[in-house]
Formats: sequence, C-alpha cells, structure tokens
Amino acid sequence: MQAKDIKRGAIVNYGDAPCMIESVSVQSPSARGAATFYKFRARNLITKQKVDITLRGGEGLDEADFRRRQVKYLYADAADMVFMDQENYEQYSLAKDDLEDESKYITEDLDGLQALLYNDQCVGVALPVTVELKVAQCDPSVKGDSATGRTKPATLETGLVIQVPEYLKEGEVVKVDTRSGEYLSRA
Repeated sequence: MQAKDIKRGAIVNYGDAPCMIESVSVQSPSARGAATFYKFRARNLITKQKVDITLRGGEGLDEADFRRRQVKYLYADAADMVFMDQENYEQYSLAKDDLEDESKYITEDLDGLQALLYNDQCVGVALPVTVELKVAQCDPSVKGDSATGRTKPATLETGLVIQVPEYLKEGEVVKVDTRSGEYLSRA
C-alpha cells in the first residue's frame, strides 16, 4: 500500500506488528525535486504503544492480515468493555484504557461495530464512519440566533463534548463523524 493511499483507521504491518493509523500529516516539499513526506501516528495493536512512521511519497507499507467480525457492545465493568460476535456469539473483552478514544462513540445499540482479530485474538475495534448520539446537555438557544452560523458546546450521552449549531436542544439525536469528532447533522 503506497504512502499516499494510507488513511486514518488503516491497519498496516510495521516493525513485524499490526499498527492502526491514528493520524496522517503530509509535508509537501518547498523546493523542486524534493520528496513529499507522509508522517503517520499509529498504535501498535499488540503492545498498545504509540508509533511514529515517516515515509517518502514512493514508499509504502503492507496491509496487516486481519479478520474483521461484526460485534455488538454488551457491557462495561470496572476495567474492561465486552463485545459479542454476531455470528458465533463468542465474547471479546478489551481493556477500557485501550479503547479510550473509541469508547466516546460506543452505545449499546450501535450497528456497524467490528472486532479486529489478529491470530484469533481481539486486539481492537473499528467504528463505523458515523454514529448517532443523543444530546444529553447543552445550553438553551437564544431566540433570533438561529440564522447565524454560531455553535455551542453540547455533551452527548457517552460524555463526548462537541460543537453543535445554536438551535439544537437537549434530547435531540445528532450524527457525529467518528474520524474527526465533528457534528454532521441531525439524525
């Protein structure tokens, strides 16, 4: 897989271990003939350590050999979050610390959630691109401000805080992009 084709959420082999790409930045050359650099921040899915990867434009990485299984979120205890395979009803347990970023989007009725299996061991979950979450708390809107493009902070049912348009009220359901954490629309 070429460096220019690697996107956030992709799983690649780096250092003989699978790594999930968490962020991508592109450094364009300032001189003619210079190479474009792609800088990736990844998380090693086995050791859970952060890894920085820098590649030139023509270089690339191999995709990791993974299986993806549709799962359903069951419950969370003090240390773990538990997911159930939709096909064979096997349960996978992952530490809450390892799912710190993903847990902000996971609800019990979330569809499209996938477990990432490497050597028959669950090493992470992949979120759908968008999720629908209920607004749990936000300031009331001011009459007459609905025509402006201003936003206000809103706390969603999972504890995630995002910026939403001023006209939204508590109890409404909104679509959120899981890649950027931004408000997309009403659901």
